[in-house]
Amino acid sequence: MTRPSRDKPKPDHTPENRAFSGLIESVRTAGDFGGPTLERRPIAEQVATRIMSMIKSGNLKSGDRLPTEQQMTIAFGISRPPLREALKALTLMGVLASRQGGRYTVTDLTPSRLVAPFNTMLSVADYDVHQQFEARTVVDLELVRLCTLRAPVELRQRIRKLAVDGQAFEHDPVAFRLLDIEFHQAINTGAGNDLLSALARVLYDLGLDVRRTASEVPGVIAKSVGQHIEVADAILAHDAEAAAAAYRRHLEHVRDTTTQSMALTRS
Repeated sequence: MTRPSRDKPKPDHTPENRAFSGLIESVRTAGDFGGPTLERRPIAEQVATRIMSMIKSGNLKSGDRLPTEQQMTIAFGISRPPLREALKALTLMGVLASRQGGRYTVTDLTPSRLVAPFNTMLSVADYDVHQQFEARTVVDLELVRLCTLRAPVELRQRIRKLAVDGQAFEHDPVAFRLLDIEFHQAINTGAGNDLLSALARVLYDLGLDVRRTASEVPGVIAKSVGQHIEVADAILAHDAEAAAAAYRRHLEHVRDTTTQSMALTRS
């Protein structure tokens, strides 16, 4: 799979291109992609996968500037259109950033940066409350367990205070929603896993318009507050199973009231 001969660029033997070619060769010989050449999947997808492999292996690090497009077409042995498609995809994913002069740089690759495209994808997809809460059950329950095992006593006490403070906002949905974010984020912080925490925030933010409506239904906030306190008490007591069980009940309450609000909105 090579460029047509009339359009094939001349070899570039600069140190930068030789170094990049060496990285390409190391990936090829490692056998990560089923063979020595780009030939099985769409070309752009394979190029993007190889660049990601270099990043994961440490061959490319945050802040590294990729070679020029011409140098990369030589190294990969492809034409510019699939290369540009791959670079565009990685830019949309937040893995690369485009700089002036047409050069691309590896981003900071922080969890929040990597989760950003996931958030965008979900925000434009059809909202499915059952899928959301199924995903939250997987992610959030593990965060609660980790928080119970890892959080320092000061943070446990803050979680308990945030839970109890919710009692003052049972008739103030706006204030409670702000407190609710702080409560859940404190648990995520206590878990000590930035990537899981970022995923949890993405899942929490889905369907917020529906949740705003649900929080204004009489009795919904009061029940949430009681469940927050149950979760916080279990965290404070270092009881991971009790904390996860209480949090599961809370998620079921949120799911059910969200579903009811959606039904009322559509009727």
